[in-house]
Amino acid sequence: MDLTSEYMGIKLKNPLVASASPLSKSIGAAKACEDAGVSAIVCYSLFEEQLTHDAGELNHYLTTNSDSYAEALTYFPEINDFNLGPAEYLEHIRKLKSALDIPVIGSLNGVSNGGWINYAKQIEQAGADAIELNIFYIPTDFKIESAEVEAMYLEIIRSIKSVVNIPVAVKISPYFSAMANMAKKIDDAGADALVLFNRFYQPDIDLENLDVFPNLELSNQWELRLPLRWIAVLHGNLKASLAATSGIHNHFDVLKVMMVGGDVAMICSELLKNGINRASEILNDLKIWMEEKEYESILQMHGSMDYKSVSEPAAFERANYMKILNSYKI
Repeated sequence: MDLTSEYMGIKLKNPLVASASPLSKSIGAAKACEDAGVSAIVCYSLFEEQLTHDAGELNHYLTTNSDSYAEALTYFPEINDFNLGPAEYLEHIRKLKSALDIPVIGSLNGVSNGGWINYAKQIEQAGADAIELNIFYIPTDFKIESAEVEAMYLEIIRSIKSVVNIPVAVKISPYFSAMANMAKKIDDAGADALVLFNRFYQPDIDLENLDVFPNLELSNQWELRLPLRWIAVLHGNLKASLAATSGIHNHFDVLKVMMVGGDVAMICSELLKNGINRASEILNDLKIWMEEKEYESILQMHGSMDYKSVSEPAAFERANYMKILNSYKI
């Protein structure tokens, strides 16, 4: 049974990857992920705010949408609130590489060029096998046009690619108005992988104290449907690898990702909720299913249900919307 997959040119023993999360905060937890069978781990993010907390460029993005109210900036954490500073993060990457045999992917989270370029190079020098760029930007300024937002993404990608030799993945949101076109632009800018999709954690309202507060909820299985659709559409049209994240909870989810053309399925919430050893259970269930269905390898099923391969490609488009609505009976 051949479970191997390839992601950004890196050969993996299987397609199950631990996504950026607290799973990588300690060497022990990361080692447990490896022992449970995950094929690679994405280290949790080094935030741009840790690098350029006082820089004018970042200040522009932080204050542009604050409506000039100083208290709006109180939601921006103090620099000491972050998990690790830049130097400690780089040392953590080195320790992970020393302790693990599986690939370690560094992660940068931010919105501008800022200090990203310098630290991308240092993450490479620390031994990371690849870098994942988590470009987290919510354009609420009414004066910013969509073309400006796209240009900002592409500038960051090109800048990082110009200084590192290791593969670079780009984790994006699903909110671009022309997703296929933007994915192609990111591919042309040199990204080695697209990670679909970034989950923008939404704030909630405290009615008693009339306050806005952060609210973190782990992913649900239904959230996988959005990356499944877009991976199916993009597969075969880009040079970049494709990764699904959000909604991976069992072996069926991994199989679906592979069949629409994904190269890896990134898992986090399931391991946080039910223990790291769930990874080994998922991989075992994956093997059993493949044996029952007489699949000899992941490659054999890869892309077999992408947009071009299914009998009704319209199922990934508007026709599916109409069919679902008409299927509901009272």
